[in-house]
Amino acid sequence: MSEESSTVAHLSVAMTTTGMTQITGTTSSSRGMIFYFRCAVVVIGVVGLASNALVLYAIVASKQHKKHILIVNLNVLDLLSCLLLIVSYSLMLCNIHLSGSIGYWLCITLFSECLLSCSVAASVISLAMITVERYLKVVYPVWSNNNLRDWMIYLAIAFAWTYSIVLNFAIVLSTSTVIDGVCYAYTFWKNETYSIFVLFFNFLSFYVVILFIFIFCYWRILSVIRRQARVMAGHSGLPNSAPRSNAALTQSTQIQTNVIKTMILVSAFYAVSYLPNYIFILLGTFGPRSLNSLFTIFGSGYYASVFVAFLYTCTNPFIYAIKFDPVKQALLRLIPCKKTPEVDSHAGTRVNVATAGRCNNA
Repeated sequence: MSEESSTVAHLSVAMTTTGMTQITGTTSSSRGMIFYFRCAVVVIGVVGLASNALVLYAIVASKQHKKHILIVNLNVLDLLSCLLLIVSYSLMLCNIHLSGSIGYWLCITLFSECLLSCSVAASVISLAMITVERYLKVVYPVWSNNNLRDWMIYLAIAFAWTYSIVLNFAIVLSTSTVIDGVCYAYTFWKNETYSIFVLFFNFLSFYVVILFIFIFCYWRILSVIRRQARVMAGHSGLPNSAPRSNAALTQSTQIQTNVIKTMILVSAFYAVSYLPNYIFILLGTFGPRSLNSLFTIFGSGYYASVFVAFLYTCTNPFIYAIKFDPVKQALLRLIPCKKTPEVDSHAGTRVNVATAGRCNNA
């Protein structure tokens, strides 16, 4: 497959619906930039695949997978995204002549990055669902305890997968084809108005609305947590307060706050990492109508924006490893002779315990 046969900006749904034509007449420097960019993306995918797999293992090992089903689903989607990132961009590095039905479906699914877009879009929806779930459990605890059921969580997960798949395939099937062995993805739009409509629909759906959900829900969550902290501080000063009850409530609040802080970081990183690429795409929509022109005008800045957006999926696991205590403890136990803090069930104090079976030769 030639360098001018595929677009580069196909990370998310918005990135795959720019309506831009294929690159034509690229210079040797542009081809070189595309090649090195794709190599860098493959490296990101490998690192992301390893780190997501490690965090997924830690979540299961720490027995958190049943408590945080949506977080597990998000981690699985990020893992799948990294795998598809490696496969798609590795194929782009090869000079493959596409032919027949196999060539057509390779173009539709991998060279167009449609499958990658599906997993990334589902990941974004899942991130919003986690935010809403935390919001309901913290702001409306009584209602959520009485009405929130596991089948609702699984239905939400099914919706995230189904919606992203249907949306992406509906677009790619109507705008992509193979000509002379070359994949032309997201190229043949009905008209310019339709392509702009799809772009703005996805920009609003997967960035503006998602960002609003983050800001509103976490603002309300933090307000409730602060109010609860003030109430607990007032009760702790009463002479007849129950120490054990207060300690249990404090521990529960700390665990809840830890999860919320983790998801706030993940959400904030999503908002920051995707913003530059959305800006470039919007500028490209009302400016030059080809990727070649887009590269000429914006140069390496455009590649950098796509690189940062890809980096989001790769670095999510490190946020879990640093901020999510159960995952952190499970990962620390994998380090030979690493002392990890554990709680003495009788004394209620934290003690340093060396990982069992790791220091036999010490």
